[in-house]
Amino acid sequence: MSKKLMNQIELLAPAKDLESGMLAINVGADAVYIGAAQFGARQAVGNPLTDIEKLTAYAHKYWGRVYVTVNTLLYDDEIDEAVKLCHQLYQAGVDALIIQDVGLLECTLPPIPLYASTQMHNHTPERVAFLEQVGFQRVILARELSLEQIAAIRAATNIELETFIHGALCVSYSGQCTLSYAIGGRSGNRGQCAQPCRRRYSLMDRYGKIHVQNSHPLSLKDLNLTEYLRALLVAGVCSFKIEGRLKDQAYVKNVVAHYRQRLDAILPDFDLRPSSSGHVVLDFEPDPAKTFQRGYTSYFLTGQRDNITSHGTPKHAGEPVGVVTTIGPKSFTLNVRASLHNGDGLTFFDREGQLMGTLVNGVDGNTVYPAKMNGIHIGTQIRRNADREFLKQIEKSQPERKIAIKMRFSETPGGFTLSAQDQDANRGLVPLNGEKVLAQKTEQARATLERQLTRLGGSEFVCEDFETDLSQAYFLPLSTLNALRRDLVTDLLSARFQNFPRLTGGAIQNDVPYPENKLTFLGNVLNHKAENFYRRHGVQEIEPAAESGLDMDGRKVMTTKHCLKYELGGCPHQEKPIQLDGPLYLVDDDGIRLRLAFNCRDCLMEIYIEQA
Repeated sequence: MSKKLMNQIELLAPAKDLESGMLAINVGADAVYIGAAQFGARQAVGNPLTDIEKLTAYAHKYWGRVYVTVNTLLYDDEIDEAVKLCHQLYQAGVDALIIQDVGLLECTLPPIPLYASTQMHNHTPERVAFLEQVGFQRVILARELSLEQIAAIRAATNIELETFIHGALCVSYSGQCTLSYAIGGRSGNRGQCAQPCRRRYSLMDRYGKIHVQNSHPLSLKDLNLTEYLRALLVAGVCSFKIEGRLKDQAYVKNVVAHYRQRLDAILPDFDLRPSSSGHVVLDFEPDPAKTFQRGYTSYFLTGQRDNITSHGTPKHAGEPVGVVTTIGPKSFTLNVRASLHNGDGLTFFDREGQLMGTLVNGVDGNTVYPAKMNGIHIGTQIRRNADREFLKQIEKSQPERKIAIKMRFSETPGGFTLSAQDQDANRGLVPLNGEKVLAQKTEQARATLERQLTRLGGSEFVCEDFETDLSQAYFLPLSTLNALRRDLVTDLLSARFQNFPRLTGGAIQNDVPYPENKLTFLGNVLNHKAENFYRRHGVQEIEPAAESGLDMDGRKVMTTKHCLKYELGGCPHQEKPIQLDGPLYLVDDDGIRLRLAFNCRDCLMEIYIEQA
């Protein structure tokens, strides 16, 4: 592992834009990742260089970091523009680039750390070790990995390991899905995924027998690894990543604050500390259940395969609040006292299994008066997907992030000095020369001195210790003390920027062998520089990427650890599996037909596209 993170742990937050990134820093993120105007895997949330530069300056005040996604596959005529962007981002102060296309490693990049996007399918020790040898300083691990697999990668490499701990899950191995491109021309590897995995399908066998009708069998719940942070630390993870560059500010505030609290509670047990500076004081109690989530799962982290899908809806269904026991003309009664408020949003599934919604008009004990009753019946489970009071509190919240400093006011032959040292050993000092005036009221003068000099409320700092080194008590005007304090803050911030440990990195040109000597279109080689890279590293056969214009009919478009055969009870590893007449198919409302194949040896499901 790099020296940077030998005893530091990073909480990494998503940033849709400048404001979201600053909010993430304010509630405790050690680093944020954001997309530039081009070449990011979330094309809808690109940002201008000016905003990225502002975010970087803001994060660096706290010695936080900003990483930019340049993680799409590139066509030949885009390479020069992408390289130009990388240089512009380096000049803007960005701390690392998250990339997918290895063609960039054949170019002249700035000396900036390179992080291997999860789109590079970082799932084995051999692949990760190769990436380390060619210059990557960090890999973003595949979401499907178990704790044992992460530990095995840690044992075989020294590279930084970043893993997702919260948010939306791709049902496919990242970077190995061409379903969106195959059915509509929108490539996930180009930042344009249409999310066909969240669509409604019917599951049937080759005879047309429907096993599951009008469901969302490929839509996964969201990841939540709150209870596994200790285990991930033991496994060797140094960066804990929250998904969500498309999410709103309430989600960012709530989820980042939640994980900041949880990590701060356990890091001392490992003799570890956050990778940035400052302590956050919150004015709300975070609760991940109250912002966007499809239900939560730990996915395959512990090796279990159960309860990972959100069949009913790919939307935010909300937190359960109770079950309907009685129905009135304009109200229903829950089995528990309703902790609801006027204006709350409610969701539920009707008898046909469709997600419905309404608003709360009034509450009396455990009786709820909704805006409409359509679809609600006895036994309906009611959920809340918009807690009005919580969201108002989040919106109004003003969390403070403060860097602790020690201050000292000293006497000199020609006057005084005000100095400070922060938690990262940065120092600031401001002299005050001139006539010394003895104070007539000694205690009052000393109290005023400390009160005015430590009044740092509007700055990034908080004083945890104040000392004086004076032969006598002196009188100083309030305006002089206030000016001293302001100048010290400026000087200390300047020292923090000057001493910020900017990291260097970049590709390493060599010919270490790639773990495979043949690449199919799933190798994602879309340009000649990427082809040259792999050939230099010993790959002999290279098929171009799907986005080169391949006919995808009959080809594998997804590989996933989520297995529908297992969910139906037909897995040969299950006790008394049912007999299924394979193959199985998924058919959507537009007649798109996906054939399912099962690699039972490796516990994988493969999806192939076929004409209806």
